[in-house]
Amino acid sequence: MSKEKENIWNVPNVLTLIRMALIPVYWVLILNDHFYWALAVFAIASLTDVADGFIARKYNLITDFGKLMDPLADKLMSLSVMLSLTIKGVLPPLAVILLFLKEATMVVGGLILYRKEVVVYSAWIGKLAQTVVVCSLLSCFFHEWIIKHLGFPLHVYLVWAGVALTLIALIYYISIALRLNREANARIQNENKKA
Repeated sequence: MSKEKENIWNVPNVLTLIRMALIPVYWVLILNDHFYWALAVFAIASLTDVADGFIARKYNLITDFGKLMDPLADKLMSLSVMLSLTIKGVLPPLAVILLFLKEATMVVGGLILYRKEVVVYSAWIGKLAQTVVVCSLLSCFFHEWIIKHLGFPLHVYLVWAGVALTLIALIYYISIALRLNREANARIQNENKKA
């Protein structure tokens, strides 16, 4: 089946699109200082991420659209939360800059490979990094309580742990992408020779 005819309208992909739609809702809430409502939106978005992955695997509803858009939706939501918390003075700007550069690299690389009909699958290190980042961002909404009761910014340490894991994941994904790109180029050359 060609990619153009792939049916993208299934439950996992709809959940991914809902997650994308929640991003502007989050921004409206956080910029108007509705921290806990913004947290609720972020939590709902995180739950849809878990749900769409589970449903896609269990019912074999995995599509190339989902492989591309699901991680993109995750990254855009996570970066939105990090940027907003940086604007609010909760997080250091350098953490956001590093994550943004990593995610921009992933998105651009993913789009380039997708044009060659190559999709890089999510790996356990990427999922672990995303989980740590999400948990650390959730903790940031309780930063005042954390500092008051623990005496140190645990939420910031958790964010840096997520950043470190994310950079490790980037190295892994780059190595996989380079290998798949070589294979795609070889396939294209073979097809051109046969034509």
